[in-house]
Amino acid sequence: MVSGEAGPCERAWLGKVIRQMSLLTFKHYLFDWGNTLMLNDPEAIGPMHAWPSVEAMHNAVLVLKVLSESAQCHVATNAKDSTADDIKLALNRVGLGGYITEIFCFREIGAEKPSQLFFDHVLTTLGCNKSEILMVGDDLEKDVLGAIDSGISSVLYNPDSRPIPTGILAITDLNQLSNANDGLTYDR
Repeated sequence: MVSGEAGPCERAWLGKVIRQMSLLTFKHYLFDWGNTLMLNDPEAIGPMHAWPSVEAMHNAVLVLKVLSESAQCHVATNAKDSTADDIKLALNRVGLGGYITEIFCFREIGAEKPSQLFFDHVLTTLGCNKSEILMVGDDLEKDVLGAIDSGISSVLYNPDSRPIPTGILAITDLNQLSNANDGLTYDR
């Protein structure tokens, strides 16, 4: 969605940005975990895999299935209660684990998003260029701006359609990632 009124030049520029973004072929999709791939219960304590009930976000299984056919999907999280093994157990409970190649977490890296150290660790581990990764997350500061500051493309997962700053690519449904020509939007 484009908020506000855009003139002909802005609409033409907007269309160009979306087309360029959808033409990019990413080799790696880096997803935030809580409230991007899986619902985070703020009242639950301990590692998510041990919670009585866990839930995948709407269309998470579908989009990981589609994207993993041509790229690798990974998790990048600041979760403090979970190791990579704990996260894999939680992902497996909702059918997401089989689509995830690497899990990057605070407990094992010792750094959090949005730090350069966190994203440098991701790049070193994956052995890829910054241009080959797309970061997807629900936190503007930690996920999106952190990736941008590290030279990595990013998309804000914004299912509640919160107002966002100019220049941020956003989606309201994860499935929009698998239909980039129809779904990526530029909010103004």
